[in-house]
Amino acid sequence: MSSLLLLTNTLQSSAEVLPALGLLLHHVRVAPAEGAALVDTPGADVILVDGRRDLTQVRSLCQLLRSTGPGCPLLLVVTEGGLAAVTAEWGVDDVLLDTAGPAEVEARLRLALGRQDIVTDDVPTEIRNGDLSVDEATYSAKLRGRVLDLTFKEFELLKYLAQHPGRVFTRAQLLQEVWGYDYFGGTRTVDVHVRRLRAKLGPEHESLIGTVRNVGYRFVIPDKSEHQPSRGQGSGGRQGGVGGAGAAGGGENGAEGSGRPSAAGASAARRSQ
Repeated sequence: MSSLLLLTNTLQSSAEVLPALGLLLHHVRVAPAEGAALVDTPGADVILVDGRRDLTQVRSLCQLLRSTGPGCPLLLVVTEGGLAAVTAEWGVDDVLLDTAGPAEVEARLRLALGRQDIVTDDVPTEIRNGDLSVDEATYSAKLRGRVLDLTFKEFELLKYLAQHPGRVFTRAQLLQEVWGYDYFGGTRTVDVHVRRLRAKLGPEHESLIGTVRNVGYRFVIPDKSEHQPSRGQGSGGRQGGVGGAGAAGGGENGAEGSGRPSAAGASAARRSQ
């Protein structure tokens, strides 16, 4: 038997949101559909989100739970009409129709828990590109070991671009992915945040966020050749070694010459005798 947390803003019981739950033996707790509910009701094996109404708000909640939640499987309960709106960007592990039968609900819960069990603890949460590292777990970014002082949206924008190096995004796409569907500001917001990010990256690294004229922005993949030694240095070392060997050879020849008596010296010795 698993512990399930159902997040819903309706006054209905869990059996009315997902009738099949009333026929299963799992322990179900109901809480308001908001992130603060996780503080009051921790320890769930699976979180179910009631997505039958207000899909825009539910999408934001799912993304919040995925980025800051307890890390347990996240399942979304929707009507058949709501299936068309759900994408991978929502961050849910699976989708359940509110009309699903007990066997299907039990199978999906079992699969979600099984996938969670095989996930290892050493899955990297750090994105590295050249001198830049972005840690999703601690919401921090470092450049050559120096911690960048970023606002939440600046961090999210930098993280999203670094996750897709080389890919070009329009301002509208970045506004949708970083700020969400329910943001009513204009694309000028993206330009302002990019300018602030570049200022914090500094003159040497501001080019990491490149501008594609009349399109948008992209994360520029650092050139690895800048960190590699030139071939000339290596060949110079080899030439020095050859020269050293030649000098050593000369020393050996000199030693041989000094060790043998000359013919003139031998003749003078015989006359003196």
